[in-house]
Amino acid sequence: MATPRYQSSTGPAGPEGAGAAHGHLALLLLSAASGAADAFVFICVGQVFAGVMTGNLVLLGASAVGAGEEGVALRVVTALFSYGCGVAGAAVVGERVWRRMPVMLLAEVVLLAAGAALWAARLITSDTDRLGLLALMGLAMGIQGRVRATPTNYFTGTLTSLIGRLAVGRRHDGDGWVAGRLAAVVAGAALAALMVRLWPAAGAVAPAALAGAALLAGTVVGRGQGDAAGAGEPGNGKPRPDRGNPAGAA
Repeated sequence: MATPRYQSSTGPAGPEGAGAAHGHLALLLLSAASGAADAFVFICVGQVFAGVMTGNLVLLGASAVGAGEEGVALRVVTALFSYGCGVAGAAVVGERVWRRMPVMLLAEVVLLAAGAALWAARLITSDTDRLGLLALMGLAMGIQGRVRATPTNYFTGTLTSLIGRLAVGRRHDGDGWVAGRLAAVVAGAALAALMVRLWPAAGAVAPAALAGAALLAGTVVGRGQGDAAGAGEPGNGKPRPDRGNPAGAA
């Protein structure tokens, strides 16, 4: 029997139901927020990432043998630790709190907004201050990593899965949205970089604003659809294990 050339997906890549559009929009906005946060941190805090832990691990290895900027190792460790704390905290909330998704998204928005306010007020003046700002952004990205089953701040597996499906002619009906998330990362990073260049004091506003819009799209606009329907996920909307791998990520 021939393998179908076109597949319908009911997973995160192609959710069905009335809340699907809101869920897809929230995922696009979260992806853009991730790109904006990483671009801002890389440019303004110094050669590290808030959410791309693979890149940070590479930087840590390079710094261990004296490569890279002075002090980058401490920044990388701060990013890794704060991201891990964000993931752990979100995992606990995901097990114990009712309506976990809006609670976690709200926590992310508050952290990003706090960082944006500190930066806009020009209170980040020293290396220690920058480490504190990095910790806020890392916590926020760690929380985001647990909010949805669909990856919105790590995309190597997403890109691998998409290219692999297209190469063998097994396109899913949600692959347009998958490509949209990849484009959203680029757009978010470009927006943050542009704001840093044109309005330096507002450089950290983009990730906070985009995450806030995702909170609105995923909870207020889609209220009544349920966490699972809004995210395009089965079950009760609990984050599932890491899907950022070539076999399962979309």
